[in-house]
Parts: sequence; structure tokens; C-alpha cells
Amino acid sequence: MFLISFEYNGRAGWGAVIPDKGVIYPAKEVFGVGAPDTLLEFIREGGRPGPFSSPEQGIRMDQVRVLAPIPNPVRNIFCVGKNYLDHIIEFAKQDESEKKPLEHPAFFTKATNTVIGAFDDIPSHPGITDQVDYEAELAVIIGKRGINIPVNEAMDYVFGYTILNDVTARDLQKNHLQWFKGKSLNGFCPMGPWIATRDEIPEPVELSIKSWVNGELRQDSNTRRMIFDIPALISILSQGMTLEPGDILATGTPSGVGMGFDPPKFLKTEDVVRIEIEKIGYIENAVK
Repeated sequence: MFLISFEYNGRAGWGAVIPDKGVIYPAKEVFGVGAPDTLLEFIREGGRPGPFSSPEQGIRMDQVRVLAPIPNPVRNIFCVGKNYLDHIIEFAKQDESEKKPLEHPAFFTKATNTVIGAFDDIPSHPGITDQVDYEAELAVIIGKRGINIPVNEAMDYVFGYTILNDVTARDLQKNHLQWFKGKSLNGFCPMGPWIATRDEIPEPVELSIKSWVNGELRQDSNTRRMIFDIPALISILSQGMTLEPGDILATGTPSGVGMGFDPPKFLKTEDVVRIEIEKIGYIENAVK
């Protein structure tokens, strides 16, 4: 099942979408009049997606503004740095770090103010940064509360998956040593276009992940190349720290980011970034 948040005739809503048809079916038509008001509430209340009979009439995708699946996260977005070896190698060219896999995941967070929709504009923040970069990532949506989760049970805590661009101001990332500031400028987390629920994605999760800038292919990898896979990330993150339904976990980016080129290819105003992940779809955002 694919679940989407959207704005239609000036009102926010959510529901199920059939991507191939480009048609949205509002939540109350799919889950009944008792359906919660937001997709986040549905997840936090333990809602379970499943097969549904399409109502006769839906809303066409071109009639709505697509919002991030969780437009207003309760907590910061959890992120993982350096989770692909090829990205570690390209990163090492800039900071002279070691060119080998990390022994432990490098967790950090992005503030909630960063979240924008799948097709919204990315602010360039002129005068604050001139090194805006893109990072294509698979994001995991946590479906139930858990702490000290064993690896062999971790996938039971997954509600679904979405696409995320971990936009980064590289100069701020460097200047402030820790990554939070450079990752947390307004609009620096395009996400969407919907959540593909766990039943839509075969396990283990091995999906093609690609990004383009102005039609030029920049990143081309597969999530099977992650150093720490999804069960490991969930298990390790949950040790001594409770994960909540609706939490968002971005799993890292492969090589091909702008910083990795010589000279670097940072984003400029009017550039268009497209990120596509197999079996989910794509997001596309212009820099303004």
C-alpha cells in the first residue's frame, strides 16, 4: 500500500494512492469515518495498511499539492552518515579521514523545520551558505515503539519506506564541526512522495537508488551496499533509546554527491534535483 499526505482545495489530508493510476483515495473512504486526521496519527495509533477496494472516485494527483508523508514530525529526523564505503572514500578526499568502513554507525539528526514536500523548492539560503549539496537516501518509517530491539526482530518495527534528500550546507557542516547546523537549514529535507508500506518492498531491502542534477546522473547505487543494513541500524539506534512510531530514519547516501567531484559540483539557484528509488518512486526539487 502507498500512503500519501496532500493539500487539496486549501485543506490538508491524507489517504491511499495508486501510483500507476495517479489517483488518491482519501483516508476516510479507505479506512472509514473513524480514520485519524493525519498519516502520522494513523501510524502512532497502530494503524495497519492493507488491501482496499478503490472507491469509484478519487482525486487526481495533478489536483493536489503533494506534502511530505509526515509534514510535521514530532521528533528530529534520525540520520546515518558514511553508510556506503564509496561515499566514505569520496568524503576522505575533503577531510583526510580514513577510507574504511566505520565500526559503529555515525548517527546525527536533522531538525523538523527542514521537512518539505516531494516537489517543493529547496531554499538556497544566499549569504548563509554557498555550498548546498544533495544526498539521495532511503528513509525508514518506524511503526511501533521499541527499545533494545534485537536485530532479528528489527524489521517488525518498520512501517514503511520513503525517499529523502539529506540536503547539506557543506561549509556549515565543516565550520561547526558537528553536522547538525549544516543539515538543519529550513527546507533541507525534501521527502516523499508517499510511504511505501513494508509489504510493498521485498526483504532484504535491496533497491536501486539514483540521483540526477539537471538531468545528469550523479548517484547510482543500491541499498544492498549499505555498511549497516536496516535491521542493524534500528537495533543499534534503539539500544537504551526508545524509538517511537512515526520516527524517520534516513539510512545514508552513496557516492556521487556534489562535494565528491573535482572541482565540487554544489547546487546553484534553478538547479533541479531528482532522486529515484526502485519500487517507491521519485522526488524532484528545484533550488530557489
